[in-house]
Amino acid sequence: MHYIPYNSRAKYHKNPFGAIEAGTKVNFRVILPRDIRCTGIRLVCYMDGQEAQYISMDWERMEGTDEEWWTVFHTPEEAGIYWYSFEFDSGSGKQQIKNAGNGIGSISNGGSQWQMTVYAKGYKTPEWLKGGIIYQIFPDRFCYSGDKKSGVPEDRIIRTDWSGEPMWEPDKNGKINKYDYFCGDLKGIEHKLGYLRELGVNCIYLNPIFEAHSNHRYDTADYMKIDPLLGSEEDFTSLCRAAEECGIRIILDGVFSHTGSDSVYFNAMGRYDNNGAYQSQESPYFKWYKFKKWPDDYVCWWGVDILPETNETEQSFADFITGENGVIRKWLRAGASGWRLDVADELPDSFLNSLNCAVKTEKPDAYILGEVWEDASNKISYGTRRKYLLGSQLDSVMNYPFALSIFKFLKTGETQGFMDSVMSIFENYPPQSIAVLMNHIGTHDTARALTRLAGAKKQSKKGLRYDGERLDKDKLQQAIRLMKVASAIQFTLPGVPCIYYGDEAGLEGGVDPFNRGCYPWGNENGELLEWYKSLGRIRRGSRALREGEFIPVSAALGCIAYARVDGDSKILLIANRNNHEIDYYLQDEWKGAVSLLGAEMKGDGCARIDACSAAILGIKQNLG
Repeated sequence: MHYIPYNSRAKYHKNPFGAIEAGTKVNFRVILPRDIRCTGIRLVCYMDGQEAQYISMDWERMEGTDEEWWTVFHTPEEAGIYWYSFEFDSGSGKQQIKNAGNGIGSISNGGSQWQMTVYAKGYKTPEWLKGGIIYQIFPDRFCYSGDKKSGVPEDRIIRTDWSGEPMWEPDKNGKINKYDYFCGDLKGIEHKLGYLRELGVNCIYLNPIFEAHSNHRYDTADYMKIDPLLGSEEDFTSLCRAAEECGIRIILDGVFSHTGSDSVYFNAMGRYDNNGAYQSQESPYFKWYKFKKWPDDYVCWWGVDILPETNETEQSFADFITGENGVIRKWLRAGASGWRLDVADELPDSFLNSLNCAVKTEKPDAYILGEVWEDASNKISYGTRRKYLLGSQLDSVMNYPFALSIFKFLKTGETQGFMDSVMSIFENYPPQSIAVLMNHIGTHDTARALTRLAGAKKQSKKGLRYDGERLDKDKLQQAIRLMKVASAIQFTLPGVPCIYYGDEAGLEGGVDPFNRGCYPWGNENGELLEWYKSLGRIRRGSRALREGEFIPVSAALGCIAYARVDGDSKILLIANRNNHEIDYYLQDEWKGAVSLLGAEMKGDGCARIDACSAAILGIKQNLG
C-alpha cells in the first residue's frame, strides 16, 4: 500500500489549513504504516532564522490493521514565517518526513520543509473591496475630457490622433528621450464613471498622476502636485467625490523607491528654481539620494540614470512621505482610498511599517497594495526575508503567480500545475490578504493579454514590439475565446479581479509602449465587452465570490473545475482548454445547477462546455 504520511493541504493532517493568526492552536497529524515500527515522532519547527524546536507527538490510534496515527497540538505565539518537518525513530533508525512538493510528504532525506505563515493578531484588510472589481487606468490613455490645461511644459509632444500608435523612438543607445502624450485626464475619467459602474467596478487603480516628465509618470517630479496635463488637485478631489457617489473608490500609485532626475528634489536639468540634490550638497534633498561621487555618479533604479534611487531610511525623506503632513496622508485627505506601492520589494521594512501606520491612521479602511511578482509570503530581497503579509505592512499584493498559472494553463492545457500553483498561494497567504488579492491578467508592465493569448512570440527590430501585433481574423477570434476563459477564471478565483483598461474592449499590443494604447471609445469589441459585463453581474450577485471557500473539484484532461462556497451560496467554474467540446458530468450536489454563463445544460446532471471556453454554474435557489 502507498502511504502519504502527511499532506499539509488536508485538514486531517494540518488543521486549520494555511496561514494562521498568532496564538492559534494547530493540530498536526502524521500517518505511518505499522510495519515501519515507529517508536516515536517529533515535529521539528522553527521561526525563520531561529533555533528549531523538537516537539514530541503522541500516538493517537490505529486505523484498520495497517495505519498508526500520531498527533500533536502546537501554538506559534509570534507572527513570522515558520518552517517545519517531522522526524521519527523506527526499526531502520532515525528517518525524516519532508515536503516532496505540493504539500505532499514523503519519507526521505530529500525534499524541503513546509512553510507555515503566522500573521499578527487582529490583522484586518478593507471590507469594502472584498467581492469587488478593480479597474486599472493608465491616465494619459483612458479618456480626454477636451478641457484645456494650463502650466503644461512646452517640451512635451502632444498627440491629437487618439487612436494612433504610441510613439517609440529610442536613440542610438536604446534610450527613450521623447515621450508623447494623448492628453487623457482626470475629468475624462470622471466622465466615464457610469461606464465603469456598468462593468461592476468598485475600485479604480490609477497609474501615477503626480507631476512628472514622461507619459508613464514613474519619474516623479513633484509628489505634491497633480501633473498639469491631468488637471488639478481640485479635479482629483472632484473625481474622488463623484466616484464615491457611484460606489467606486480611488487608489493611487506611490513611486517611492526613486524619483525623476528632472524633479524638484534632484533637479538635474535645472528645470526648477530651487537647489536640488544634483546642484548642491547643501540642498535639503541631498541626503535623499545615494551619491557615489557627487554630482554625476549616483545609484539609480536598475541602472536608468533618469531614475535616481531614494534613501528611504533617511529620516527627512521618510517624514516627507509618511509624516503627519506628508505625501501619503495629503492625498488620502484629498479623497484617495489607498495606495499601490511600486516595487514594494525595494522598500525597506522600516519604511513600509511607517507607511502602513500613516495610511491606517489617516483612513483605517484604506487599501495598501504592493507590487511583488513572486510569492510575497516568503520573498527574500536584499538578503532579508520580507514581512509584507504578516499584518504591519501590506494588505495584499498584485497576484502575478495566478496570472502566470492562468496563461500556462491556456497555452498548454496542463491542469494539475494550475491547481497546485493556486493552492500554494492559498496555503501561504493569510485569508485576509487572499480576499483582497489583485488578480490581474495584464498590467502596464506586460503585453496585452489578448496579444499574449494569440501566441505572439517574435519581436521586431524595434526590440519591444511584437511582429504582427494586429491580429488577423482567425487569431483574433481564438484569442477572444481564450480571453473569455482567462477572465472567467480571474473573476471566480478568491481575490479581486483587476481589469487593465481596454482589455474588456479588445485592445491589443506588445510590451511597453504598445500595451499602453488609447481606449477605443466607439470601436470596442462588443463580444468581449458584453462578456465582461456578464462577469460583473455574476460577481455582484454572488455572496460566494466575496469570501467563499475555494474547493478544487477536478484538474485533468485539459479541464479544470472548482467551486466557491459560502453557506448556501455556491458557484462552480468549469474551464475547458481542449479544442473540442466536452460533456462535464456534475457531482450530485450540483445536479440542480443552472448555467449563469457559457454552458448548455443537458439531462442527467451534465453541462456541455464548448471548445476553449469556460462556464459558470450556480444553484438556482441560492444564487445570492
